[in-house]
Amino acid sequence: MTRRVVVALLGPVTWAPPGIDPVDWRTALAEDTVDMLATLSEVETAVAVTPADRWLADAVIWPGTAVHEVAEPTVNAVLAALTGYDQAAVVAADAPDLPGLTLGKLLRPLTSRPVAVAPVEGEGAGLLGVATRLPVPGWLPALDLDTAVPADVRRAAPAPGDVAVTPAWRRLRGPADLAALNPAVEGWEATRALLSGPARRG
Repeated sequence: MTRRVVVALLGPVTWAPPGIDPVDWRTALAEDTVDMLATLSEVETAVAVTPADRWLADAVIWPGTAVHEVAEPTVNAVLAALTGYDQAAVVAADAPDLPGLTLGKLLRPLTSRPVAVAPVEGEGAGLLGVATRLPVPGWLPALDLDTAVPADVRRAAPAPGDVAVTPAWRRLRGPADLAALNPAVEGWEATRALLSGPARRG
C-alpha cells in the first residue's frame, strides 16, 4: 500500500484583519487547517514549523500528530525532513476553509506524474500546496508557497507534463480573500469564532 503524508506548513502569516491580534489570527488559521487534515482518510498527517514556532504546533496539533522542525519554512525543507513515505504533500496553513476534496485532487495525479501543484485562486503569486513522489525528484526547484507559481515548477521539470496543476483554492492573505469566505460551509470554526467574537474591534 502507498504510504502518503500531508504536511501543514505553519509558516509566517503576513496579514491579519483589522482589530484582530496577528498571533491569534495565525493560531486560528493553523488550528482550522490541522483540524481539516484530521478528517482525511488514507493519508497520514503532520505539521512542520521552524524551531521558533514550535509553540504554534504544540497549540494546534491533535494527540499523536507528527511535528517536523525545519530550518526554514519552505516546501523543500519539509520534504527533506520526511522519511518512510512514498508520496507527500505540503500545504499552506492559511486556507482554513480548504475542502478535503481539493487536497485529494492534489495527491491523485501522483499515480502517473512525479509532481502536482495547486495554485492560489485569483491574481497574484503563490501556491496552495505541492505534492510529490518520494524520493523528491532532483529537478524540483526551491519553492516558497508565498511566491512560487506553477510555471516555476514546470520550467524546471524535464517535460512540462511531469507537473500536474490541480484546482486552485484561496489563501487568506488579504481583505478580498476574507470576503470570499462562505459562512454556510462547515468547518473553519476557530477562524469563524475569531472573526465574529468580542475581541474584534474596528
